[in-house]
Amino acid sequence: MESYAEKFRDALVEETKRRLLEESFPRLRQCLSMLTDEEIWRRPNPHSNGVGNLVLHLCGNALQWIGSGLGGDADERKRQWEFDERGPLPREELLALIQKTEETVARVVDQVSPEDLLEMRRVQTFEENGLSILVHVVEHFSYHVGQISYFTKALKDVDLGYYREVVQSEVKKLKSL
Repeated sequence: MESYAEKFRDALVEETKRRLLEESFPRLRQCLSMLTDEEIWRRPNPHSNGVGNLVLHLCGNALQWIGSGLGGDADERKRQWEFDERGPLPREELLALIQKTEETVARVVDQVSPEDLLEMRRVQTFEENGLSILVHVVEHFSYHVGQISYFTKALKDVDLGYYREVVQSEVKKLKSL
């Protein structure tokens, strides 16, 4: 019979994968597909980052925190470069980095054990356990994917349709009243 620790691990892994692999990564790809290379690297003002910078930052963060911090991969992150890059790195290069990051996240998260969730690890200058690493990456992705989505919606004047099924279900319920 599965222990409580194993059930907790399984639930956390499932939710982490849902939020990152089923929501965030597809949303990044969707936004990139709608933007030109010039738009991907456009900075709204000198104090803001372009979509390309945010993609580099998200991938660098996930590879460092999950790949290296939790999975033991080499930490090759160059954080400042993520913000200094002015591009345009081609969309295909960003998509390849997203794919590499997604594969790393899936591999490491699938292998995490209940013990890994409590083990303390050094990431950047922080002491974190596996649970805090996963929570951090999920919330970090949510924050920046939201920024990318807002930029895309504002620039292209489109509904990205992230919750299309929810809206359709609500409309159906209202019609049946």
